[in-house]
Amino acid sequence: MATLGFLIILEIVARRCAGIPGPLTEQAKETVFAPKPGPLYAGLALMMVVLTWRQRFVAAGAAIGIDVVFVLVRWAVDAKAADGHLFGNGALWVMLGYAVIAVTRRRGRERVLLLKGVGLGLLLAAGRKTGDIWLIITAKTRPTVLDQYVATADQALGNPSWLVGRILQATDPIGTHLLGLVYAQLAVAAVVVALYQLRHVGVEGRFPRHHLVRTFLVIGLLGPGIYMLFPVVGPVFAYGPGASGTGGAHWAVANLWPHTPPPVTAPQPMSYDGITPRNCMPSLHTAWATAIFIHTRKGPRILRYAGTFWLIATLGATLGFGYHYGTDLIAGVVFALTIEVALRSLDRGWDRSGVQLVAYGTTVFAALLVSYRYLPTQMAGHPWLFGPLLILAMASVIHRYVRVTELWEPKAAPAPQPDPRPELV
Repeated sequence: MATLGFLIILEIVARRCAGIPGPLTEQAKETVFAPKPGPLYAGLALMMVVLTWRQRFVAAGAAIGIDVVFVLVRWAVDAKAADGHLFGNGALWVMLGYAVIAVTRRRGRERVLLLKGVGLGLLLAAGRKTGDIWLIITAKTRPTVLDQYVATADQALGNPSWLVGRILQATDPIGTHLLGLVYAQLAVAAVVVALYQLRHVGVEGRFPRHHLVRTFLVIGLLGPGIYMLFPVVGPVFAYGPGASGTGGAHWAVANLWPHTPPPVTAPQPMSYDGITPRNCMPSLHTAWATAIFIHTRKGPRILRYAGTFWLIATLGATLGFGYHYGTDLIAGVVFALTIEVALRSLDRGWDRSGVQLVAYGTTVFAALLVSYRYLPTQMAGHPWLFGPLLILAMASVIHRYVRVTELWEPKAAPAPQPDPRPELV
């Protein structure tokens, strides 16, 4: 009910502030119009964790069959679809169908479990819509951005986006294609990890107390609120030619990225176009990749290696493509760890260590934003002081997180030792 209330509010805000349909309208349209298939089939995969293997095959077959019908009808009437939006309606119809089955044909725990599965799948699909709407709202309602402040503060870290951007250009096309794939398929990696964590739900009849999807959704829910408070478009837009069809050199301070680091000057808010999302502070890609890394630590070796690779590659992509400053990444790590420990504390019960860590992470995150906004010139003028302080602030949150969560892990009971037997004489 809380999620539904939030979606209704966002629907109203989207229509009044940005003049666009909200997530509920966009999701409803996908029952008929050609959708983007990835989020819907990923949601279907998550929903199927509550089903038996036979039911999973039936659900997948039904989704594919419905999609075949939709594709044939569109072909027959010559309906135009966006590039890559050829199928996906079937996955949505199957999830909605199982919601009806849960209400009309299931009872007790089976009904609750199936509704949780359907809700999880629909939330993943709606989360993508919600994120897209949020990004449009940030562009429509925040005409000025604070990139000059963040870029000046980033001088304390040595302008890492400019450095990694040059490295990535030197490795083109291999490095560009590899990091581009990692950056674009972050949600796929999250679904793979989530499916591993939820693999026993159908057998055990219950969800684990905490899993990656919850952290992923909460990061995506809270992050855009920070975008509204601290609108930033990124170095490739504010100091470069733009990307993905938005921005341009005429909107930039100067066309400097990635070969010429920006000069240290007194920063000020700057106007930018009305279509580029203000989605830099904090870096949610970094936050999500951090969450994936955390949730792969207890998996098999190949999953741990994949989580580590995805985190490193995502950091390289966010900087190398000019989408983020180094300061964004530090804020993203602190943001992710604070949300992760808050959700874990909510599940296991709040104790002193959990409250203190959430309060500490929130304080560090707020201090980072305040320093980026009000101390950027001082940070750029004394990089030998503020650069290590920024890294130390992030490292302190990481250290406290590791220490506290290790204390929360259940301790294995020592194996009982057999009573000593008297020696035979």
